[in-house]
Amino acid sequence: MDPTKAIIDTVERFKQRRTAPLVLELDITEGFIEGPPSDPVEALLTMRKARLADVLSGLKRARQDPRVKALIVKIGGPLGLAAVQELRQAVIRLRAAGKLTVAYAETFGEFGAGTVPYYLATAFERVYLQPSGDIGLTGVVIEQHFVKSALDKLGVDYQLGQRHEYKTAANTFTQDHMTDAHRESSARIVRSITEQAVAGIAEGRGLSPERVRELIDQGPFIGAEALSAGLVDGLAYRDEVYAEVKRSVGDDAHLLYVGRYNKTIKNFKMPHPGAQSVALIHGHGAIRLGRSGRSPLGGGGAMGADTICAAFRAARRDDSVKAVVFRVDSPGGSYVASDAIWREVVLTREAGKPVIVSMGQYAASGGYFVSMAANVIVAQPGTLTGSIGVYGGKMVTDELLGKLGIASDRVAEGANAGMFLGSRPFSTDEWGRVNAWLDRIYQDFVSKAADGRKFTFDEAHELAKGRVWTGADARENGLVDELGGLEDAVSLARDRAGLADDAPVRVYPKAGPLERLRPAESSEDRSAALARMRVSAWGPLARFAAELGLPSHGPLILPGAWRIR
Repeated sequence: MDPTKAIIDTVERFKQRRTAPLVLELDITEGFIEGPPSDPVEALLTMRKARLADVLSGLKRARQDPRVKALIVKIGGPLGLAAVQELRQAVIRLRAAGKLTVAYAETFGEFGAGTVPYYLATAFERVYLQPSGDIGLTGVVIEQHFVKSALDKLGVDYQLGQRHEYKTAANTFTQDHMTDAHRESSARIVRSITEQAVAGIAEGRGLSPERVRELIDQGPFIGAEALSAGLVDGLAYRDEVYAEVKRSVGDDAHLLYVGRYNKTIKNFKMPHPGAQSVALIHGHGAIRLGRSGRSPLGGGGAMGADTICAAFRAARRDDSVKAVVFRVDSPGGSYVASDAIWREVVLTREAGKPVIVSMGQYAASGGYFVSMAANVIVAQPGTLTGSIGVYGGKMVTDELLGKLGIASDRVAEGANAGMFLGSRPFSTDEWGRVNAWLDRIYQDFVSKAADGRKFTFDEAHELAKGRVWTGADARENGLVDELGGLEDAVSLARDRAGLADDAPVRVYPKAGPLERLRPAESSEDRSAALARMRVSAWGPLARFAAELGLPSHGPLILPGAWRIR
């Protein structure tokens, strides 16, 4: 073959790819990743997963790009409700811009629950299901495990105090069923999420809310039943879906993942280093003292107070940063660490730089503590937030040890030196100290929530008592200001700071390879705000520990493992 002709053909194909219509693709069967990776290992492990911020940015750009004709999203796997609502919002805006949007799934729950992924699919113009697939549209359920009877058989007692009746983590160990307060708050969460799902499905599929509720009670559905009920537009395999989309937009359309599209030179414009900008600080995972990071043993990431506080300090010192968006996705954790982060939010506000909190799947207990001083709090309707309360105590194993033939003895100096030992119960005086500690934390939490949200103490107390709220209900009662996602929070930050609508957003602080290697010069150096590897107490058993409600991260923690399906 003529080498010159081969080069010309290659260049011509490249030109065609640069000018051809685009069909964007997104595969979320592995879920989303919140925020940038904390280390090179995490970057490698998560490189195949969609990063939520990249997806949202790419879809926003696609609205104005005449080359983009359609979006195809493969749906499946574990999806958090708040992330689903964030993506739904982006898809609806893309549809409004005149782009074709298509959802495809091999199954929405294979002999299992699939309400949340199907709720996402209904935001798309067309919904396709593989002929062998199912739609697990079965509603919403919250289940809580109680281990008191099992612990009684083992000879284990839990001595726990809580503030107040809705702080239900202690119930896992002290009750064998839901208390009235526990059932009340859980029932309201289920109703709120069901209302959101029903409204979204009804609007997306052109059905009445009453009909959607009937269908939920009749589910799950096999493929043919789903098609007959109007839940999907067609039963088709992947090749048939893609062929149909190409017939709609043109056979010369080029496929491109949303993440790759977002990073292409044609669409990406590097801001000037000194340009006025919005800093985006990610706080993800259980809140702890020390640095943020991921455990090499598994169990997810952690929001370290040292890391987040250093990021806020660096943002305050950076003259180009005019506002901060604080993305919080956390069930809580350490009270002391949460309070340290709260202080930095206050100082940033006082420095004249607005702080806008964008809540993810969770921003509850300590996650609400770090958020409540912001100028504006934005949450998704399905975000779990609030849980303004505290619990604490210890597991007492003296009877269990006796059954096992294990004896313990001790020497101590100080009347309360052994109060936290599991081998004996609290004394009356020690219980007094525990309750004083719980009262102090609760008083401080509620007082700061009242100050940040412009409530009286009594008004804040009525909304607190440890109760968890959905974002929709939190908006109604004033714990949250706006319903929306990260894009809305960024828009508010630009507006509050008087910046242009296209002012750059910088993940903050973003350090180069050399800065990651060198030690920080001080606690106010940008390098001090970098995450690191950490050792988790529970490691790969972290989810099991959360299911049992084990207080491994501190007294301000959302109880249990909350999964809405």
